[in-house]
Amino acid sequence: MKKKVLIIGGGVAGLTAAITLRKNNHEVWILERNDRPLKKLLLTGNGKCNYWNQDQAITHYHSTTEELLPELITSTRQQAVLDFFDSIGIIPRIKNGYYYPFSNQASSMVESLYLSAIDQGVNMLTNLFVEDVIVQDNQFIVNPMKEKITGDSLIVATGSMAYPKTGSDGMGYKIAKSFGHHIVPVMPALVQLKMKESDLKDWKGIRCEARLESLVNGKVIQEESGELQLTEYGISGICTLNISSKLARSLATGDKVEVAIHFLPWLSTKQEVETYLENRACLFPNRTLEELLETILPYKLVHVLFNHYKVDFKKKWHTLTQQEKDTVSGFLFCHVVEIVGTNSFDQSQVCSGGVPLTEVHLETLESKYQKNLYFVGEVLDVNGDCGGYNLGFAFLSGILVGKKVGND
Repeated sequence: MKKKVLIIGGGVAGLTAAITLRKNNHEVWILERNDRPLKKLLLTGNGKCNYWNQDQAITHYHSTTEELLPELITSTRQQAVLDFFDSIGIIPRIKNGYYYPFSNQASSMVESLYLSAIDQGVNMLTNLFVEDVIVQDNQFIVNPMKEKITGDSLIVATGSMAYPKTGSDGMGYKIAKSFGHHIVPVMPALVQLKMKESDLKDWKGIRCEARLESLVNGKVIQEESGELQLTEYGISGICTLNISSKLARSLATGDKVEVAIHFLPWLSTKQEVETYLENRACLFPNRTLEELLETILPYKLVHVLFNHYKVDFKKKWHTLTQQEKDTVSGFLFCHVVEIVGTNSFDQSQVCSGGVPLTEVHLETLESKYQKNLYFVGEVLDVNGDCGGYNLGFAFLSGILVGKKVGND
């Protein structure tokens, strides 16, 4: 039976659901608050749009109910995403497993989705602010005191609260709550971390390769490696963003949060660091500590760290006392910073939290509290690592719901 389906939100998840629905000839209306859909997608990956990743290990996805993720993010559904890309004419440029449009421009993905939706006959109402949704006589009514837009089914694809300038204001959570849903507290994710030490602000602008360990109450809960960016307020870079979600949630519960920075990431212990420096000093006995670390660490970082730990970097390794050697080996192996917060939703790429997975049917993403009400994308309590995982889940959930509603 042909249905009229309303989709609140014209992002990736919303348009993907709409295109999938139209293949079964349902009447589909996207309700979008901006003057055109997919505004946020243009900003993705610094305008290059990393939209998928070959490595689809479930460990790249996160939720407060992570035990449910394997049931939701399956290999069959991941293959459906790849098939969808083919169906809308996306040609990938794959670099180290990261998928980009072959043009290397986010605008190409935007146009492919938008044109596919238009070709399929998806209706779009733009500049429409959704204020309220009710159910009356088995019909959803959007803005019952104004436009009175009705439909048989409703898909909430509003996104979260990240990048509020693109229209992400948390409206989806308000809609969910109006139908009896709880909301897992929403926090910035894939976001920079603020540290306590103000005396290290001089390391602003430094980039280096490092291994990070997330510490909550002294226990390691996550490890990431990659380029670390040091800022006047703390740390950034992809490896930082990937640990930020769990640390933000730990900060909210009052736990002690720290990050251990390993500046020589290929070495596993403090003793290995000391042995490495001893051997290097034997090769270059006339070099100062600063010169000994040349080509390994940025000179500015050497100055900041040695000054912080009060060791003269103009000294030579063999002139150091054993205590000084222990100090140098110690902070090069592991420099621990206390984390006191994250940057705001304005700087976060996505959010964690949202509609709990326990309150939707995982085979359909239909609400357990209201028939014909569905949630897709970031409004759900699912977030991914950097590398195309959040867009990947937007596609996956949109296709899943589009097929379910379309086949009912």
